[in-house]
Amino acid sequence: MPDSEFNEEEMLQSASRGDREAFGALYERYVERIYNYVYYRTGNMHDAEDLTARVFQRAMNHIQNYTDRGVPFSAWLYRIAHNLVANWHRDRSRRQEIPLTDVPVLPSREDKPETSLVQSQEKDSLMRLIRQLPSERQTLLILKFVEDLSNVEIGQIMGRSEGAVKSLYHRTLLSLRDQLGDHFADFEGE
Repeated sequence: MPDSEFNEEEMLQSASRGDREAFGALYERYVERIYNYVYYRTGNMHDAEDLTARVFQRAMNHIQNYTDRGVPFSAWLYRIAHNLVANWHRDRSRRQEIPLTDVPVLPSREDKPETSLVQSQEKDSLMRLIRQLPSERQTLLILKFVEDLSNVEIGQIMGRSEGAVKSLYHRTLLSLRDQLGDHFADFEGE
């Protein structure tokens, strides 16, 4: 449904009264964003699909309890997703399993194999470092770089002020820079 025809407030009211079509419209609007968030937090396509389905199942089961508190509906969905992902990590004791179907895309023929290998290793190193960050910082990076949300929107989702988001973002980038420097110093020393 085009944005000009989509009235989220009306859809929420209808969905809270049991209108499944209205909830379906909300699902269609947010499913990709929630899936991306969950995928980047889990690193696993199959678990991301399962958890995304559970986010929307939980939202549908509790939509009648949703109250507008001045933050977007998406913030409520992200909070549900955050809680489910935290439980998923706790249940798995942070053990990372990547199915064979999640193998990275093969490089194009124009790429030199050594260039592709280095880029792949750098990306893997960065993703490992990001997954070691506290949950709140991972969420921030996903919302900022994957979802391309503004600091104000991130603040609404995370329940923080815009200034607090900026501060957390700055500290997170400094921490990653330091960790990357340490990581590559260790790598060079081998």
